[in-house]
Amino acid sequence: MTVRRSTSELTNRGTCEPRNPEPYNGSSLPPLIFRKGLDLKHEVAHVLAESYHSDLVAQIKENGFTHASGRLTVYLAREFGFCYGVDRAVDYAYQTRKRFPDREVYLTGEIIHNPHVNDQLRAQGIRFLSDAGESLDALTPNDVVILPAFGVTVEMLMALDKRGCTLVDTTCGSVLNVWKNVRRYADEGFTSVIHGKYWHEETQATASQAHGKYLVVLDRSEAQIACEYIRDGGDRQAFLDRFASAVSAGFDPDRDLQHIGCANQTTMLSSESLEIGEMFRAAVAERFGESEMAARYRAFDTICSATQDRQDAVIALLAEQQLDLMIVIGGYNSSNTYNLARICAEKLPTFHISEPGGIVSGQEIRHKPVGSKQEVTTGKWLPATGSIRVGLTSGASTPDNLVGAVIQRLDELANDVGGELPIPSRSPAPR
Repeated sequence: MTVRRSTSELTNRGTCEPRNPEPYNGSSLPPLIFRKGLDLKHEVAHVLAESYHSDLVAQIKENGFTHASGRLTVYLAREFGFCYGVDRAVDYAYQTRKRFPDREVYLTGEIIHNPHVNDQLRAQGIRFLSDAGESLDALTPNDVVILPAFGVTVEMLMALDKRGCTLVDTTCGSVLNVWKNVRRYADEGFTSVIHGKYWHEETQATASQAHGKYLVVLDRSEAQIACEYIRDGGDRQAFLDRFASAVSAGFDPDRDLQHIGCANQTTMLSSESLEIGEMFRAAVAERFGESEMAARYRAFDTICSATQDRQDAVIALLAEQQLDLMIVIGGYNSSNTYNLARICAEKLPTFHISEPGGIVSGQEIRHKPVGSKQEVTTGKWLPATGSIRVGLTSGASTPDNLVGAVIQRLDELANDVGGELPIPSRSPAPR
């Protein structure tokens, strides 16, 4: 579906047709926006399958999510890999390249947090505005810009609007649901308290929907600081210094923590998001009394179902199987992948790898430990003798071909298969 929007309608992401359009003050014509695909799904399906499908993974799913070979047994979580929103975003990107073969196609930044997928898109000739040497200021009305699954800020959307580019919007529906709620909070005079990472694209986009008043808390520790301020007040400047990068301009904790609406980045640890919501509810009740709750506290379930499903699945896997170690596959900047690794690391040795190449040998693996900011190399990670029971899952932005390549690599190392098995390349896929 394509529509033309007035400037005011560009921020109303949940609609498909303009409502009460206002005079357009940007480029000569309102930008063309694709939000329902580009009618080329079947034309790009074979390319997507060649780039991201794995026959091995499909076979393992049919075999009870278990792969047994020699001394190796791999247990796959029953929910893993590409979610609907990611699959849709990547599909739209390939459709965009197919639809506009003779025009420059850009992404505002990474479409999802997976280096393999992003490099495949670069190989298709899609340029990233976040790459060195690229600039939003150089865009023209003839250019096509893809908005990523995380969404973009209102400010970015208005900047693109002024340039009159054709837009392809792949924003995930779960993200749009969060935006709807924070806009509602703002309309009712509430401050949005967002459980998320203030530097993450999705949280930045969500915060921009709050019309001015928001606070981002990373975890229970930061939530506790805010809750203590709600209860007892405190050093205003110390609070602002602590959350300097995580509050709206002009934020005043004495004024802006009296009416709270809770939301979350959709890829956070769901149990933590729920606990943080309860922490704020208790703080507001203690400060103002239960009789004031309806007027001072709001909360809606904005946890992404795909995030929840993958977390539940890995928890179930850990409970059902006696595993020697866990491998979690996904980009190091992927929030949902990190949280899967957090869950696993509490139970057993866990290796979060960004791609199959991280498994160098049975004696060496490159991975990012939970809580670390850097990739490290660990030795003697794979048992050299005896049976090996490996649990495996992947983030919502990890395609099946990478999962399949990891399983092949494990099989090779555990069973001393000669020769090197191919790792998925980042060479250009056919258009």
